[in-house]
Amino acid sequence: MVEMKRNAPAKVNLALDILGRRGDGYHEMRMVMQTVSLCDTVTVEETAAGFSLRTDGDFIPAGKKTLEQQAAEGFFQAAGLPMPGLAVMLEKRTPAYAGMGGGSADVAALLRLLRDRYRPDMEDGALERIGLAVGSDMPFCIRGGTALAEGRGEVLTDLPPLPPCAFVLCKPDFGIPTPTLFARVDGAELTVRPDISGMAEALTTVFGIFRRREEAERAAAALKTAYAQTYVAEPVKKFTPAE
Repeated sequence: MVEMKRNAPAKVNLALDILGRRGDGYHEMRMVMQTVSLCDTVTVEETAAGFSLRTDGDFIPAGKKTLEQQAAEGFFQAAGLPMPGLAVMLEKRTPAYAGMGGGSADVAALLRLLRDRYRPDMEDGALERIGLAVGSDMPFCIRGGTALAEGRGEVLTDLPPLPPCAFVLCKPDFGIPTPTLFARVDGAELTVRPDISGMAEALTTVFGIFRRREEAERAAAALKTAYAQTYVAEPVKKFTPAE
C-alpha cells in the first residue's frame, strides 16, 4: 500500500481589496498573499476502490462530493488516467473560517501529491487550472510564496520573498464564512481602500512583521490570554514541484 504525506501551509492576506462584484457572480479582487508555516498535514493512501476522506479521526459523511474528491477527479481527468481508490486523511491545525485558506491549502497539497505520484511532468499552470475549477484561491495555495493576486484570485504575479520574520495569527472564537463576508461587502459603500500597489512595491525592498521570533512569541503569549486560537508562523517560499 502506497502512502503519501504532505504539509498544507496556510496563507495570509498582507493586503486585500474587493473591487466589486463581477458578471459571473464572483468578486474582482486585488491582494498581496503570503504562505505561512502554520499548516495542516494531508496523507493519501491508495485503496482498492472509491474515495474516502477523514479528518482527525472523523469520517466526512457520504453524499455531496467534497472539494478534495472534486479536485482528485479533475486531476485524473486532466491527466488522462483512471482514478485509483484513494483514502485521504487531514490533520487539521489551521483554524476554519479565518480567511487563512485552510481548506484550499488541503486541496492544493492533495493535488501536489497526486502530481508527484502520477504525473510528475504536469506543469504548475496545469495544476493551478485544475485547482481553479474547485476554488478561487486554489491557484495561489498550489503555488505558494509571496504573490500579487488579481481577478478572482487566480491571476498571480510572483513577488520577492519576505525576509526572515514572524507572524502572530490570532482568530477570535467566531468565524465568518467567505460568502457571508462578501455579502456584507456587497451591501456596503467602501470609501477607504488599502494601497495594494504600495504593498507590492514595498516587498521589493524590506517588509517586516516581527523582526525576531522571540518578539512574536511574546506578542502571541499576551494575545493567548484572550484568544486561544493564536499562532506564530513564518513566511514560506514558493513551492517547488517536489513539495
